[in-house]
Amino acid sequence: MLKTLTCLATEHDLRLVLVAGLVCFGGCFTTFRLYSRMRNTSTHGVRAAWILLTGLVAGCSVWATHFIAMLAYSTGLKAGFMPIGTLASLLIAGVFMACAFGAAALARGVAGKVAGGVLAAQGVGAMHYTGMSAYVTQGTLTWDLPTVAASLALGTIGGVGAMFAADQARTLPRQLLGGLVLTLGICSLHFTGMGAITVIPDALIEVPPQLLSSVMMTLAVALIVSLIILGGLGAVLIEGGANDQALVRTRRLADAAYEGIVVIRAGRIQDANAAFCALAAADVADLVGLDLTSELLTFDDAGGSTLDTRREGRLRPRDGGVTIPIEAFGRVLETGGDQGDLMVLAVRDLRERRSAEEKIRYLAEHDGLTGLANRTVMQARLSQALDQAAAAAERLAVICVDLDHFKEANDLHGHLAGDAILRETARRLLGAVEAPSFAARLGGDEFVIVQIGGGEQPAAAAELAANLLEVLSAPVSYEGHDLPVGASLGVSLYPDDGEAGETLLANADMALYRAKDGGRGRYRFFKREMDETIRERRALARELRTAVASEELILHYQPLARAEDGEICGFEALVRWAHPMRGVIAPLDFIPIAEESGLILPVGEWVLRRACADAARWDKPLRIAVNLSPVQLHQANLPSLVHEILLETGLSPSRLELEITESALFKDYQRALDNLRRLKALGVRIAMDDFGTGFSSLSTLQSFPFDKIKIDKSFVENIHRDDRATAIVRAVLGLGRSLDIPVTAEGVETSEQLAFLREEACAEVQGYHIGRPALLDTLGGWTDVKDAGGERRKTNAA
Repeated sequence: MLKTLTCLATEHDLRLVLVAGLVCFGGCFTTFRLYSRMRNTSTHGVRAAWILLTGLVAGCSVWATHFIAMLAYSTGLKAGFMPIGTLASLLIAGVFMACAFGAAALARGVAGKVAGGVLAAQGVGAMHYTGMSAYVTQGTLTWDLPTVAASLALGTIGGVGAMFAADQARTLPRQLLGGLVLTLGICSLHFTGMGAITVIPDALIEVPPQLLSSVMMTLAVALIVSLIILGGLGAVLIEGGANDQALVRTRRLADAAYEGIVVIRAGRIQDANAAFCALAAADVADLVGLDLTSELLTFDDAGGSTLDTRREGRLRPRDGGVTIPIEAFGRVLETGGDQGDLMVLAVRDLRERRSAEEKIRYLAEHDGLTGLANRTVMQARLSQALDQAAAAAERLAVICVDLDHFKEANDLHGHLAGDAILRETARRLLGAVEAPSFAARLGGDEFVIVQIGGGEQPAAAAELAANLLEVLSAPVSYEGHDLPVGASLGVSLYPDDGEAGETLLANADMALYRAKDGGRGRYRFFKREMDETIRERRALARELRTAVASEELILHYQPLARAEDGEICGFEALVRWAHPMRGVIAPLDFIPIAEESGLILPVGEWVLRRACADAARWDKPLRIAVNLSPVQLHQANLPSLVHEILLETGLSPSRLELEITESALFKDYQRALDNLRRLKALGVRIAMDDFGTGFSSLSTLQSFPFDKIKIDKSFVENIHRDDRATAIVRAVLGLGRSLDIPVTAEGVETSEQLAFLREEACAEVQGYHIGRPALLDTLGGWTDVKDAGGERRKTNAA
């Protein structure tokens, strides 16, 4: 170490030594700037270019440092440099430095830093001692090998330390620190290596004339230093261009953002994107320098000027327009500094969201079709009105409204016509009701009026109900058609008919049921005697839901016979309800309930399935007749259901006879005819039941070829009692013969009636005179039934 210091102090020009150190530091600093760009590049081709540039600048820096220091070295003897060795040392420096920084960038982590540092030190050492091999002087050079080893060790420490000090060289301080440590390592290796030399003068040694002189070396070093400077400038230009491109891309990206983005420092605007400028109704130049929170934004909460949390507020446009609801959230980009924190703030326009929220809130509280209050809001407002009425000792009325002909118009003209009726009904209700009374829609064609005030009750409710009947009775115009509407109303009063909202609604609904049951187009007040009757019907409806699954329904079979000889030709299936507590319930008592509650479809399917299954077990191929309800007749999948049951039970389609009433056709005439034609195509027989009780029997017979006509028993039972009834029966039988349609007479109870029907060539008869409805096992000898093993057995006698 002493020899190195002595060599530095006595054999070197310290001014050039200082120049060498400055050149080395400048080159190393530039190298680490290039290294940072290299690490941030993901494209392989671009990264390779950065590696070559970094190696060139680093290699030239090391080489220039070495030869400037060599120019500062003087022994008093004539000296020079061999061109080949000098050039080789430059190439070695460039290659090793490119490999060193490439390894550090590609390997990453501790391994990359160590590998890069070691390669850098080896490159400096190889360049130094290759360059020294090109040094020629009038003397002999001897080397102190321990000092040489020490120089290489110092270089390695400096190279590895520089890589760790710079790390990824992302910031300027890291780049400066890495450059300084690498400079110390290079200088330590060089001057320690110079301290390992001893020059022994020898006058006999001649310096070849082709050596590079000090002037040539000065020019070469100047050229290399220029390359370093140009490389550094190139890096700066490349980096600056890349930064400019990045800024342009960032600006475009920011301008393309839907949200407003604004950059602020110490609360004042530094920059903003296009979306924020549009919100603020000003250009960027007009916004820069403005205090954001005092001149543009006002927040809803009391968070002060805090911007790094999500907050809602309002933005005041610079053109004086309407304030805009916004949501803002900021992040700190740079902290501290004399000028305050640098923040970026995202500002979102909440107008669309607030509008959507208003729509959602409206839809949550109102019926989407009519705009009336929905059930939830109605219940809340009714509860509030009841509390106010109780506090003021007042009375109020609840009126349930149900449209009378809505379903017919909806089925005949389509759902759009139904929607038009509902909207017009809502408009009329709003016109007839004055605040604080209000109207609501419960669903379908059901509406509710809550009358608050309006005069003494029940007179005020009666007046309003009568007015509602009048305004709702006018037809609704739709696409050139006047659709008849009308309504039925049920009224309950507070506190007479209940004190809770649910009770008042239930009682008004019971009154409505009585109004519809009484002929529609009228209103009824709730009466206590209604309660028990309607509750009984509703209880039956609930129990009927489980009757099918619980096997409580049973079938009775009534025989049909040929009129001419009395031979049994078939049976009609008649359903009964064997209630476990109420006993056997007749169809007249529960079929209407099933139709009202929507249970007629499962009940009808059960009857059809059971009747077909029973008939399939009979040994004799007798026909089985099953009645179809109007709802079943208009069921879209009725033909496929019948087909499925026939396949499942194995019953021949020709043995199944489906009976429909004439009135059932006119609910949806075309659909009914379509279903009947599809059933006929299956081979099923179709009979018209209760013929003569409708209003267009002849046109019906003309539209569809029925397999049978059944004369209603109301005419048969009056044969010989009423001349007109007798004439009607004779006329129907004549019509059947003319159309070649067999006629069955229902309700035959006497031998006189049977004799008359035989004389008039009636095809079939049915009634108590032939046989009463009975269970399958009590049909006597009329049917033989196959048991599970396929053997025949006679049914027990009735």
